[in-house]
Amino acid sequence: MNRDVLHEVATRMVATGRGLLAADESLNTAGKRLQKIGVENTEANRRAMRDMLLTAPGGEQFISGVILFEETLNQSTIKDNIPFSNLLSNQGVVPGIKVDKGAKSLAGANGEVVTEGLDGLRERLAGFSKAGARFAKWRAVIQIGKDIPSDYAIRANAHALARYAALCQETGIVPIVEPEVLMEGDHTIDDCEMATTRTLKAVFQELFLQRVFLEGMVLKPNMVLPGKGSPRQESHEEVARVTLRTLKRCVPAAVPGVAFLSGGQSELDATAHLDALNRLNDRAWKLTFSFSRALQNGALEAWSGRPENVEEAQRLFVHRAQMNSLASKGEWSRSLEDK
Repeated sequence: MNRDVLHEVATRMVATGRGLLAADESLNTAGKRLQKIGVENTEANRRAMRDMLLTAPGGEQFISGVILFEETLNQSTIKDNIPFSNLLSNQGVVPGIKVDKGAKSLAGANGEVVTEGLDGLRERLAGFSKAGARFAKWRAVIQIGKDIPSDYAIRANAHALARYAALCQETGIVPIVEPEVLMEGDHTIDDCEMATTRTLKAVFQELFLQRVFLEGMVLKPNMVLPGKGSPRQESHEEVARVTLRTLKRCVPAAVPGVAFLSGGQSELDATAHLDALNRLNDRAWKLTFSFSRALQNGALEAWSGRPENVEEAQRLFVHRAQMNSLASKGEWSRSLEDK
């Protein structure tokens, strides 16, 4: 493990005014995105979708890194046949890779899940490193409901996250540690704060026990939000206040940065929440974005699989990235969306 290199890459990933594009949807999830805009789920169309986003002129000003799916890591640009990992590196953008195998039913649990993919991970990471990946991502899923999350599910997922992170660092790859408490349900913001607190405490305990170098990782948590079905939805400022309070109680200052997932929020809500967080942040960590739908949705709808729409779709994508760049510095306002 070269700690200096890990710290340098992690710091680049959360550089001021830049954030991460999560373009790591599985084949099935990518298919759902394509189906929504009337495009067939084929390898060629998935490549065209990634190409549209990754070749957007000016995107590198606001995007520090891109999380790729394995298929995309092995693909190239359509026009010049440049491997996507090389394209990103040449632009000063760090290429990354999703390495987990998805959430599966946790044996003996009440409908809860655990993320799988540790078998053979050491060898897979070595291959991804040779293909150009400099960081990786592993997502754990925590649900809120009647009598859940259980300590069992939290600890099982925390242990897997830490094992993954240790293996990444052994290979010279920066781990993104992503424990996501889902928005699905009618729970309150207080319920989410409790579940998120329990989860983050367990995760960092496991990271410590498994000797993960905190200065060489990035945390990707959920914002603390009420469930989508909750009758009470909180203001952006209240979400920011509770989220920051939770982080301060659970996350060591040694972690270089926190790159929030959007978790199903609308594009504007995700940006507004990030902006509110940075207006309150006393700079214990860099607080930035690692969004998927909240960066891509508008661009994908404009593109709709048509080559003649690529330029406008790219413009919308770069605009969304710029808005989140401003939010990551606490400089966004709703009025800027119309400019």
